[in-house]
Amino acid sequence: MARHEGRGMASVNYPIGMTLGGDPSQALVHSNPDGKFTVALSAIDLGQGMKQVSRQIAAETLGVPIEDVYVDTADSDTGPHDMGSFASRGTHRMGNAVIAAAREARGVLMEAAAEELEVNAADLVTDGRGNIHVRGAPSRTITVKATAQAAQFKQGRTIAGRGIFLIPLSAVDAETGEMNPNTDFAHACLVADVTVDDETGEVTVLRMTSAYELGRVINPRMVEQQLVGGAWMGISHALYETPEPYYPNPEHGPRDFNEYLMPGPGDIAPYHVTVLERPAPDGPFGGKGPGEMCANPVLPAIANAIYNAVGVRVDELPITPEKILRGIRANGGVRPKPRRGGPVNWR
Repeated sequence: MARHEGRGMASVNYPIGMTLGGDPSQALVHSNPDGKFTVALSAIDLGQGMKQVSRQIAAETLGVPIEDVYVDTADSDTGPHDMGSFASRGTHRMGNAVIAAAREARGVLMEAAAEELEVNAADLVTDGRGNIHVRGAPSRTITVKATAQAAQFKQGRTIAGRGIFLIPLSAVDAETGEMNPNTDFAHACLVADVTVDDETGEVTVLRMTSAYELGRVINPRMVEQQLVGGAWMGISHALYETPEPYYPNPEHGPRDFNEYLMPGPGDIAPYHVTVLERPAPDGPFGGKGPGEMCANPVLPAIANAIYNAVGVRVDELPITPEKILRGIRANGGVRPKPRRGGPVNWR
């Protein structure tokens, strides 16, 4: 019995959002009488942090504290239209719609403040702490709360804004059919180090190291958590999870998560991530978002690492010990491949 070490790499270019059709997202922003703002969306937060990112984008655009912004995703029947929370589109598409809505609402807010301060709206600035000042004369000020109350109870204004974001439809080359259906791509490269037991076929992921280019990172801690969680999910898909051989008939299959095979805490590998920021020209404050690509490079990287370790190429997931042992037997034994590079410094 021997354990063989292997290293595998995979790189990903991942399109942000849907292709064609404009991929629209809409947002509504309005102020309450107490100067707090509500952002209404129909996109749903699936745990990817969309609500928090939308709050940050709205607060930055409005010029108010983030704690004064509430995001409501309660009902797609009554909320503004959105294509959905998929295709890694949330930050890019919805973020742009929120900016457009918040800009319109901010314009009304500044007009209401200008009427109260008897100045031109173009001469006003916000401080991000709930106040509106006359540029160059900080003593002349009014709170956002007082402005909202004056607008709604004195001036008869509705401090609100509407926003929509669309992707321009691509032209089509009449001769070749060539087109450009997407405006943004995120990129990643991941290296996985594993050991493979040639007697049991068991795979142990020792460590993973990656670099992700995601545009501007709007919330660094949330991006880090999403990348790490997605990579661990990738390990699960690569080595553990499957509904087969029962799918689509669930009889005799796993009935709950006590029986469905998934990695436990001891199976989770150390993971080091480097995030590269290259702001997207059409992204909200340059952001794109990681989305589904968190897990994507993990699967081929582990498959390549297993091939590097024992010379067995498995092209059906999950890569089970049985498949590895059958491959070793078919090859007439372990046939490790040359390994490039020294130890990866993941600490």
